[in-house]
Amino acid sequence: MVARGLRAVGGLLLGLLARVWLATLRLRLEIHPELEAVRDVPWVLSFFHGTQWPLLAWRRRRRTVVLVSLSKDGDIQARALGMLGMSVVRGSSSRGGARGLAALVRRLRAGATDAAFAVDGPRGPYGTVKPGASMAAKRAGGVLVPMGSAAMRAKVFTRAWDRFVLAWPFSTVSVVLGPPLDADAGDMETAAAIVAANVRARAILAPETASMVACSGISGPSSGKPKTD
Repeated sequence: MVARGLRAVGGLLLGLLARVWLATLRLRLEIHPELEAVRDVPWVLSFFHGTQWPLLAWRRRRRTVVLVSLSKDGDIQARALGMLGMSVVRGSSSRGGARGLAALVRRLRAGATDAAFAVDGPRGPYGTVKPGASMAAKRAGGVLVPMGSAAMRAKVFTRAWDRFVLAWPFSTVSVVLGPPLDADAGDMETAAAIVAANVRARAILAPETASMVACSGISGPSSGKPKTD
């Protein structure tokens, strides 16, 4: 009981720190125009593990629900995400996963709610799409929305399986929401769309500096001039 209380306090403190940190980031946002046509259905925001920190700088269009592990670390994560305005349901690939996904789908069906998935989580391999996001979109009558991000200045945790990218305070970050994908999109199509969103996010920042970190794992400036909207 004491340990659970300490995890709860730790999660609240982590969430507060994250709110302050994220508020310092300068965001460049690009939303694909095709998303306007599906604005009234649930969006299942889909991204690769490790790229989520800059994504949290985006003020989401409406409440977003996430599936968080039933582990002890999940206790901390759930509290922190709640501090960031996320709606949390608990479940994992090993325990309570089906129940958690069902609860998430119910919230999507209730309306005015989107969902967010690291499609290659919780343990990778990096870039290998798992079925959770597409299942949620299909059952809730929604669409998959590929997301990518990049940061001007960041710490990359190269020893982590997901090469987590932590944008430094006051860094400029870019967030890209690509064109919607049908819930029946294949794993390769979904992965390719997320890679494209990450590459586009990198291109948005490339004109400003030749020294930056791209969440897609591609470093250095892009060739040519990116399109501006």
